[in-house]
Amino acid sequence: MAHFVDRVVLHTTGGNGGHGCVSVHREKFKPLGGPDGGNGGDGGSVVLVVDPQTTTLLEYHHRPHRHGEDGGVGQGDLRHGTRGPVLELPVPEGTVVKDRDGRVLADLVEPGARYTVSEGGQGGLGNASLSSKKRKAPGFALLGTPGDANDVVLELKSVADIALVGFPSAGKSSLIAAMSAARPKIADYPFTTLVPNLGVVEAGETRFTVADVPGLIPGAAEGKGLGHEFLRHVERCAALVHVLDCASLETDRDPLGDLRAIEAELAAYAPDKVEGAGGTEDASSNAVPLNERPRLVALNKTDLPDGAAMAELVRADLTARGYRVFDVSALNRDGLRDLGFAMAELVLEARAQRKIEPAPVPVTVRPRAVNRKQFTVTEESKGGEPLWRVRGDKPERWIVQTDFGNDEAVGYLADRLVAVGIEDELFKQGAKPGEAVVIGSAEDGVVFDWEPTMAAGAEHLGGPRGTDLRLDDHARPTRAEKKQEQADRRAAKVSTRAEMDVEYRTQEGAPTKRRDDGAPTSVTDEDGVEIFYPHGNPDDLQDEGFGTDEAKADNT
Repeated sequence: MAHFVDRVVLHTTGGNGGHGCVSVHREKFKPLGGPDGGNGGDGGSVVLVVDPQTTTLLEYHHRPHRHGEDGGVGQGDLRHGTRGPVLELPVPEGTVVKDRDGRVLADLVEPGARYTVSEGGQGGLGNASLSSKKRKAPGFALLGTPGDANDVVLELKSVADIALVGFPSAGKSSLIAAMSAARPKIADYPFTTLVPNLGVVEAGETRFTVADVPGLIPGAAEGKGLGHEFLRHVERCAALVHVLDCASLETDRDPLGDLRAIEAELAAYAPDKVEGAGGTEDASSNAVPLNERPRLVALNKTDLPDGAAMAELVRADLTARGYRVFDVSALNRDGLRDLGFAMAELVLEARAQRKIEPAPVPVTVRPRAVNRKQFTVTEESKGGEPLWRVRGDKPERWIVQTDFGNDEAVGYLADRLVAVGIEDELFKQGAKPGEAVVIGSAEDGVVFDWEPTMAAGAEHLGGPRGTDLRLDDHARPTRAEKKQEQADRRAAKVSTRAEMDVEYRTQEGAPTKRRDDGAPTSVTDEDGVEIFYPHGNPDDLQDEGFGTDEAKADNT
């Protein structure tokens, strides 16, 4: 069974950007030919495209999660990663894109109109693109950034010139079937029409579309019945036609009461600010409530005796209220011609009031000012300790692009943060070395212990690729530490010699060496520095069993 879906929540994610490559060109007699790592490809975006062949949002009701394709990774020999293809999602004409808070993001009316829901991630640069005169062979590359993730609400608003509104079983479906080639389901019970029906009507040389909106009841604007779900399909219409049932079998209903109830529901419904509806100079419905648009009244079922009598009773009252009244019969097709031409007049008036769109003006791109800040620094507190939070598109993107397992990449990030002015701003606001600095939000921010000494340029530092000398510990040892290091080396030699002596004594007839006291000793040098010997003072060693010949041989 086919279903009509005119509202869905769509979860989209752009493709991730591919990572850059770290590679060095090698060939015969040229082992270090320079960096040749390629760039990663950009991820594919998710785009909504208006397709005239698409009439419902049912596909996204069953499959609401859509993900763009990831970009390819860079490779050596300057082979760049492939760009992820754009994921195009077809939507019907009249689709309105909203965020989760109800704000309108786009109104897609014309065939071929496009709207990018989620941008693909940016591909990372390879080391070939990061090289310069001072950084000739970078040992790092930038990582690709993830694609944007967004949740949007898609609402379908029928693109029609005239809307037929009225109570259930008032004859709206029969009327649109008699005036056009539309063939909606028609039955003799309320709420037969479950989905809006569109029909094309011709009156002379004027052609326009008519929408049959499911029946409204009192309280529809608050969610009762089916009318609340489909009142959005009335928003784009230039005019309304009240279809009143003059032969209703319900004793508590009459045409005037039905008209008052429907008018109250139209007044209670607030249309969205969307483009494409008629009735105003700019072809929008932004300032025209539904109950203030041009309206006609069609007294239906006048082919029945009770219907004709009721039409005679209410016609004068409706005319006095300013309505143009038409007696029609969808069954016998009586009065449909006059009603069609009256509807055509309203459509032509609405079209004449629409402002003609001027030719598109070329867009001039102006770069941002050089000194314009692209970040913010705010002071916070966590656990009683100061914390500085940095927010901005560039710093947060740089964090994502950095491989923190590569020291050279971390040094390059430090240079970028200094170049954009973050360190100067931290100094200006009173940040002290060693305090925590967070770049990003509370959920995915990266925490650093701020050290201003990282401001030196990495391009001036020498060292193996993938390393940054600024990240090494360059603390200069004191005089006492040097002497203790020397004493440890001497003690290690004594211990090794003692082990060799033990092994030598085990051999038959071999001379031995002994130690007066194996307990640790220490001495104090002329500078007052105490030096410890964990294996005993090497000056206390004495020889046993060494003769003159052995001593001479040992000395040689």
